[in-house]
Amino acid sequence: MNVRNLSFSSRAVLEDPFEWAYSLEDVGYAGWEIVQEGSQCLNDENLPKIRDVKETTNLKLSMHLPFSDMNLAGLNPGIHGEVMRQMKYYLSMTSDLVEVAVLHPGYLSPYGSKLPEKAWDTCIESIQILCDHSADMGITIAVENMPNFPKIFGRYPHEMLDTLEQTDRDNVGMTLDVGHANTMGLLDEFVEKCKDKLSHMHIHDNNGAHDEHLPLGQGNIDWKKLMGSISGYKGLMVTEMGSVDEGRQCIEYLRSL
Repeated sequence: MNVRNLSFSSRAVLEDPFEWAYSLEDVGYAGWEIVQEGSQCLNDENLPKIRDVKETTNLKLSMHLPFSDMNLAGLNPGIHGEVMRQMKYYLSMTSDLVEVAVLHPGYLSPYGSKLPEKAWDTCIESIQILCDHSADMGITIAVENMPNFPKIFGRYPHEMLDTLEQTDRDNVGMTLDVGHANTMGLLDEFVEKCKDKLSHMHIHDNNGAHDEHLPLGQGNIDWKKLMGSISGYKGLMVTEMGSVDEGRQCIEYLRSL
């Protein structure tokens, strides 16, 4: 299994994420996805550290836009405005560092549940605004499919395809999260219907019921079948793990296939 496009993302957002970034190439990774959560959030203190990683390694960087407390479908104008301000802030800050920014779609709040069509339209308009903001930066907004959580958009292939079609921007794409699709029991359908739309991928394992983020081979996903079905994919594949050691396990598993 060729792992030259393999990238690493850490879910450990409460500790210093930058020292271990220098070890990723030694483990076998070609990239690093910076998660805009907790200690990994870019700010005036962290940005020079990110630039040092960029300049002293060969890692290809991508970014996961923030998702905690962020709702692109939110119908409270003040709060939604702040969500969009933060999204634009991180896109602008990484304009010379990344080419792909992963984005979670919105979800139905209690109020949004009473106006689901308005919430959906708000979500689409939000993605359009972020695409327009990042177009001149050369950044693709890669909208991610979601796991089996209630009232969140993007759990089904048709929703993801509708999102891309209605956003209607040259720099919108899709992040296929394999683990998320598996919690819906729709991995094969996602691959069949969406593989030509993929700009990015997240790979992690689970047993189908919960979004466990297990190392590859520790759940019930048929990775050999999956890798064969996306053999033409050329983008980054990001392992979303809790530690570099778990990332090493993923690489060893892929090489064994």
